[in-house]
Amino acid sequence: MPKAKIHSGAAKRFKKTAGGYKRKSANKSHILTKMTTKRKRQLRGTSLIHDNDKVLIDRMMRAR
Repeated sequence: MPKAKIHSGAAKRFKKTAGGYKRKSANKSHILTKMTTKRKRQLRGTSLIHDNDKVLIDRMMRAR
C-alpha cells in the first residue's frame, strides 16, 4: 500500500497548532508600493483559519 502524501500546497501555507491551523494574510507578496503603510501593517502576522475550513485543511494535511 503506498504512503498517503499530504497536499504540498497546503503544507507550505498552513501550520498545525494546538488551537487549529495558522495562516498568513494574503496580498502581501509583491506590488506593495501602491499599498498604504497602514494596510501593509494590518496584513502582518498570522491568524487561525475559520472553523468551517478546518475539515478541508485536515483532509489536505492528512491529519486524523
